[in-house]
Amino acid sequence: MTSVATRLTLLTSRPDAAPGASASCSAALAEQPWDFPTPLTEGYGPGASQHDVVPPGSPAQPAIPQRYRDASPQELDAMIRAAKRTLGERVVVMGHFYQRDEVVAHADFIGDSFQLAQQARAHPGAEAIVFCGVHFMAETADILSTDAQAVILPNPAAGCSMADMADEDSVEECWAELADVLGPHATDENGSVLTDERGEPLASVVPVTYMNSSAALKAFCGRNGGIVCTSSNAATVLEWAFARGQRVLFFPDQHLGRNTAKAMGVPLEQMPLWNPRKPLGGNSPESLADARVILWHGFCSVHRRFTVAQIEQARAEHPGCTVVAHPECPMEVVDAADSSGSTDHIRKAVAAAEPGRTFAIGTEINMVNRLAAEHPEHTIFCLDPVICPCSTMYRIHPGYLAWVLEELVAGRVVNRVSVDREVAREASVALERMLAAVPRA
Repeated sequence: MTSVATRLTLLTSRPDAAPGASASCSAALAEQPWDFPTPLTEGYGPGASQHDVVPPGSPAQPAIPQRYRDASPQELDAMIRAAKRTLGERVVVMGHFYQRDEVVAHADFIGDSFQLAQQARAHPGAEAIVFCGVHFMAETADILSTDAQAVILPNPAAGCSMADMADEDSVEECWAELADVLGPHATDENGSVLTDERGEPLASVVPVTYMNSSAALKAFCGRNGGIVCTSSNAATVLEWAFARGQRVLFFPDQHLGRNTAKAMGVPLEQMPLWNPRKPLGGNSPESLADARVILWHGFCSVHRRFTVAQIEQARAEHPGCTVVAHPECPMEVVDAADSSGSTDHIRKAVAAAEPGRTFAIGTEINMVNRLAAEHPEHTIFCLDPVICPCSTMYRIHPGYLAWVLEELVAGRVVNRVSVDREVAREASVALERMLAAVPRA
């Protein structure tokens, strides 16, 4: 199957070469990442996140040597393979499911954020971990790896618009407002403090941050009795939190929080949305007191694109197809799908199906294309007909990967991601709780 990068080039250079050319997310998406303005001032660049505002101080990638920018895909592939052979077990390359095929081809481990977090601590003998993902993933790898290991992000401009929707100051302000309204401990209608099975007071609110957040917010959870979750173990994490508190503050992705809690039986009226730009997040004290899950006003720009209309069209054109959606999609989409789950859930659902099935999948296009190539026994397509990869994940170009690996061969570490020691200490508390919250099979 033609890679996403090649398809984008075809669509933008020859609009008549492929159907749906006019639906391409942005003609600029086919440009190389070093052609983007630095620093980005109007948004995250072309693609699914183009309308998101880049926070001040976001990392940017300076120009890399011209020879990497001029190299052909074949030459970059040869450079990467040669550098990896030279480095051997001194380096581990990790790739997220959403990475472009040209990068995933060189990954020693491929997975979702939960699986890659596990792998980050599973190779203490490697001198360097080259993380082909986005910034928050590299931060997590730095926290979980040893002090002697260097974690490298090939392009530090590979951020996450969702992660940037919840900053430390806004969350701290929210936390203080909730404490003023709700107090430190859970209480019944008579004001008596509720306790857990050990007789310990239940917290009024337990903070839960999605993996798609900064190290600072993971540290916030660590020092406030909270935990990190991924889409793989979100339900297990919410169970953990409810055993320790009356309510959950879930950030930054409202959709994962809502879909997970709803599946666990939490009524929608007990899931108010917190808008950090409004007093009390736009809520009344009464609605917060009645809440079970307080949802932060954040979302994934890629998964927000999926709609019920797309599902209806898929079923009309492919009767009997199976629709699988990622839980970062809006609730209406998840409800209309046949099943929903993490990227690993989607992968396993396809792999376990009897040959001859048709799958309409609501997640990032690189992963959907890869599943289609790996499973020719099925018909697999993306629910969204527009070719829109995650524009920030897409910044990990083979040119950057070749560059950082050849720098390692030369004895130089570039683009190292280092988390402040105190932040890492507090964040590791919440991450260790996450790693212990293994979802049931």
